Amino acid sequence: MPEAQTQKAPGSDEIVTLIVKHRVKTGFEAAYEAWLRNIVSVAGQREGHLGVDVVRGKQAGLDNYTCVLRFCSTEAMQRWLDSPQRQALVDEAAPMLADGDQTEVNPVNEFWFSPLAEAGSPPPRWKQAVVTLLVILPHTLLVPLLWGPLLQLNAFLSNYVVATFLITLTIVLSVVYVFMPLATRLFTPWLEAGQSHSTQP
Repeated sequence: MPEAQTQKAPGSDEIVTLIVKHRVKTGFEAAYEAWLRNIVSVAGQREGHLGVDVVRGKQAGLDNYTCVLRFCSTEAMQRWLDSPQRQALVDEAAPMLADGDQTEVNPVNEFWFSPLAEAGSPPPRWKQAVVTLLVILPHTLLVPLLWGPLLQLNAFLSNYVVATFLITLTIVLSVVYVFMPLATRLFTPWLEAGQSHSTQP
């Protein structure tokens, strides 16, 4: 079932995650895997698509799939949800799904760790804090140093508010688009032991 989760950060576009959960009927596992590869490829070509994570597990004896698609905005996500391509693919998968394809909007605070939470119990808050700290701390130390020489070249750029905005924007974009997704994947075995997680189907 898709669940739209939204998080906004200062100086960046709205980042939206679309969580799609499917339970696959017995005997349809191979066909579903082929279908999943196809729909991930189609979604990846959509404007505003930022990437996808796939979490595989078991629920009530059936293969359970949690797909987390990230989009740059609510509008980009909605265009994908309303697209004829997605509707045709969902109709194609319907006979393979035990619970069908349902939609639910549900804001969640644990944005980056939502794939792990959907696969089972969420990681302990202290582990989430450790991973977040490991990503944020190097940025707060290095980004001001990298911007420093450039900010001194222009009086406008050296203004405290402008300089702070540029440094914060750089940190936010780097964390949101690159390093937090990488960190959650890297630390998945530690965050949620025993959970099968992959970035592609």
